[in-house]
Amino acid sequence: MTLKRFGVSLEDDLLKDLDKIVEKQRFPNRSQAIRSLIHKNKVEQFWEGDEIVLGAVVLVYDHNKKELHKQVSALQHEYHCLLLTGQHVHINKNNRMEIIALKGKANRITNLFNKLKAVKGIKHAELVKTGID
Repeated sequence: MTLKRFGVSLEDDLLKDLDKIVEKQRFPNRSQAIRSLIHKNKVEQFWEGDEIVLGAVVLVYDHNKKELHKQVSALQHEYHCLLLTGQHVHINKNNRMEIIALKGKANRITNLFNKLKAVKGIKHAELVKTGID
């Protein structure tokens, strides 16, 4: 991929904001920060446009509650066409972290995520979104 150079004009406040992003996220330079911001915006557009996307759901819950695990598993079976892989890790004697990799229409992945996070007993739920170029 060939790099193209171009000039960017920004107000002082926006330039200060960009420099804060560079510093806080430890980008090597402004160009890399701008690339990252563009990619993030592109991913949001994929998800808003209900494109085929990739996502990862991270759940934390008490694995001693057998009914809870059955509900999480049943939802995964209901949306089996989206699932790429899953993994669970026993964090301690009570807690399990489950990571579910998904590929499919953004709306379907969002629906599955919303159902999973609504299961009574889920302590934490997060959806990591990415797109496919």
